[in-house]
Amino acid sequence: MSTYIGAIDQGTTSTRFIVFDRAGRIVSVAQKEHEQIFPQPGWVEHDAGEIWQRTQEVIEAAMKQKGLRPGDLAAVGITNQRETTVLWDRTTGQPVHNALVWQDTRVSSYVAELERKNGPDRLRAKTGLPLATYFSGLKIRWVLDNVPGLRKRAEAGEILFGNIDAYLLWKLTGGPRGGIHLTDCTNASRTQLMNLQTLDWDDELIEVIGVPRQILPKIAASSEVYGNATLDSLKGVPVAGILGDQQAALVGQTCFRSGEAKNTYGTGCFLLMNTGEKPVQSKFGLLTTVAYRLGKEPASYALEGSIAITGALVQWVRDNFGLIGKSSDIETLARTVKDNGGVYFVPAFSGLYAPYWKSSARGVIAGLTRYTNKGHLARAVLEATAFQTREVVEAMEKDSGIALDTLRTDGGMVEDELLMQFQADIIERPVVRPVVRETTALGAAYAAGLAVGYYKNLEDLRSQWAIDRTWQPHMESQQREAMYSSWKKAVTRSFDWLDSAA
Repeated sequence: MSTYIGAIDQGTTSTRFIVFDRAGRIVSVAQKEHEQIFPQPGWVEHDAGEIWQRTQEVIEAAMKQKGLRPGDLAAVGITNQRETTVLWDRTTGQPVHNALVWQDTRVSSYVAELERKNGPDRLRAKTGLPLATYFSGLKIRWVLDNVPGLRKRAEAGEILFGNIDAYLLWKLTGGPRGGIHLTDCTNASRTQLMNLQTLDWDDELIEVIGVPRQILPKIAASSEVYGNATLDSLKGVPVAGILGDQQAALVGQTCFRSGEAKNTYGTGCFLLMNTGEKPVQSKFGLLTTVAYRLGKEPASYALEGSIAITGALVQWVRDNFGLIGKSSDIETLARTVKDNGGVYFVPAFSGLYAPYWKSSARGVIAGLTRYTNKGHLARAVLEATAFQTREVVEAMEKDSGIALDTLRTDGGMVEDELLMQFQADIIERPVVRPVVRETTALGAAYAAGLAVGYYKNLEDLRSQWAIDRTWQPHMESQQREAMYSSWKKAVTRSFDWLDSAA
């Protein structure tokens, strides 16, 4: 049997290829960033061709790093930034427009148009999702409406759509020469075109959103053999797992039981709780989504709290303000002061996601005085992530009826010990960091490994999960609630900054 398992982790800012051993330890890794394109305020794009180029480069680099051959890998999984929308030419494989990234808000007029009839929850019963600029369906419609002649070509079967996972799978398995056009049910559940119950494209949703069925990929399980890679560095290796990045982290954290939850601290923050084999419709501003489907087993579902801007706020302070030289400096700067000095930073750069879903909100910094210095601002930047997470935790407990006992964490920001301690303090729960931090890539590797028998079962995976560090809450109750109350006040100041979502 092959020794290792591989995972392509295609994220919002970079692409990685990681090779794991059977115990989930990293054997080899390569990473490359890609350009963030901002054509105008609220618009965020990626060059899908560049992402494919970076994907090939990191696969080749990681394999060469340890002198690995395709035969050394039992299978490869894919995990990806979700909702980011690619349309490409079936014959040439060339994207017909830059990818519209999940943070992009240009479809706000479509959202407003659809909300006028039956409100923002018009599609929630079937999709588990509110009407929002976040999801793929309306992004597809925008590209079809704004690239001359494209809708006609799409209806003629000349154009294909995919979130990044489907685009990469198609490229990996041959592209114009027999590439497999397929997505898994976790990514399909983020389009607002899939019915959560049937796990298939829904005619009514397709009509309401306004996209032709011909362009949509086949929907498959998250763990099954889809086909073999044709890329030289992976030639013949089965591609056998696909999970949207947040669902992949849930699997990587082995949250297979109902009530188990994880929070990923990346560009945004995403808290997912496994709710078992029945979707739970949210009444408190969360999303209902597919958690995973392993082979022919029934799908498992999750409640999700999506926060748009967390790690991206640290990058913004670094790149736009020059306040720090590198992202990790934010903790050092924040430690120069003993508290936030009364400053609160609500990073509603592209509106507010869970639990508010207010696309007309914009970012505010509240509580500034002559006393405020850059250390206070740095602390407010970190605390914003923890406050937003508490709002989602509260909504999740109300929706699920389950009280979280601990919060499992992963993602780049979990290295920030000041943030992790404040997170434990503000939610009054222990916060746990696992030994293996790369849980997103690991989840995709697990899904692929299960499909080819590299791993036997879920218990096989559970036995690998181990705790690196736990932070216990220490903050006095009165201080905790006073700070949270001030945060809530600051959030209300961000509401309806735009007269209408634009």
